Amino acid sequence: MGKLRYLARIASGLRIKKLRDVLDRTHEKCGKNRFLLLLDMLWCAARYGCGFHDYLIFGWYDMNARQRATYITRVSNKRINELCNDPAYSHLFDRKCEFNRLFRDFLGRETIDLAETDREAFRAFMADKDVIFCKPNSSESGKGIERLVKSNFSTVDELYDYVMRPEKNFGVAEQEIIQHPDAARPYPPAVNTLRINTLARNGEVHIPFCTFKMGNLGKHVDNMENDGLACPVDMETGKICGVAHTSKLVNYDAHPYTGVPLLGYQLPFIPEALELVKKAALVVPQIGHVGWDVCITPNGPAIIEGNDFPGYDFSQLPEHTPDKIGNLPFYKKYIPEL
Repeated sequence: MGKLRYLARIASGLRIKKLRDVLDRTHEKCGKNRFLLLLDMLWCAARYGCGFHDYLIFGWYDMNARQRATYITRVSNKRINELCNDPAYSHLFDRKCEFNRLFRDFLGRETIDLAETDREAFRAFMADKDVIFCKPNSSESGKGIERLVKSNFSTVDELYDYVMRPEKNFGVAEQEIIQHPDAARPYPPAVNTLRINTLARNGEVHIPFCTFKMGNLGKHVDNMENDGLACPVDMETGKICGVAHTSKLVNYDAHPYTGVPLLGYQLPFIPEALELVKKAALVVPQIGHVGWDVCITPNGPAIIEGNDFPGYDFSQLPEHTPDKIGNLPFYKKYIPEL
């Protein structure tokens, strides 16, 4: 049904503009006839539930049927989440106040729920802090998050009044994260994070991939939508094992902002980060498929957040899959219903 709904959206005309753009970009990549590419895209949408963007970024224009059948697509990713995650428990991940309360022991920093914080409690929270991050309870791609410096306000009460403005819609305030020097070195302005997906089934936790995300262009966030970069991490060695890529599919073997070489770069505390998310993955067994964002502090890993509808593209790009084998076989080992 998912594939049919996707084709219906195409037929409705709502996706025509995006289709044309992706078709042009795919033609530029491979030089193949646009009409033949269009026919192949439509076939892949019907056969594999492959989105147009999937087709482009995974390089399906240069694959055979056997290879394509190994990739997680937009439709199969949705199916994984339907089989593994009970939406009745999604609020525990979608609302930061609830997530921070439930996973307090995994966060490695102090946080407060602003809905339950009065002026006196806020003063106590700020007593030993110079910088805090305030976040909406529900947001995507870092939207609505502000870094607030105490010295920029005349008093803590003035800071409190700012934080509590209704139009700000802040849900939580968090202690600033101090990164491990080796995690910060590739790009110091942002908190660079690991994206680690976990699949919890029958009390066991499996990890399909680990990715290192970095900020760029002087920005203070590492999101791909904000010009960030991502590169794969070898879970055995803790080293970056592939080129970094942007959301526009530009590849780098050194960070374009700092010039720090990335291939073979040793990241700290990777075994500890993997163990941390394995423990966290069992806290809410009703949510079995999670994408964790994990920072590395001088004292070890700490969880930033968990995403109960994690992405599937990080580890399936052509540069990271030279054998043209995607992640679907990994998931099928543990989810027979797929």
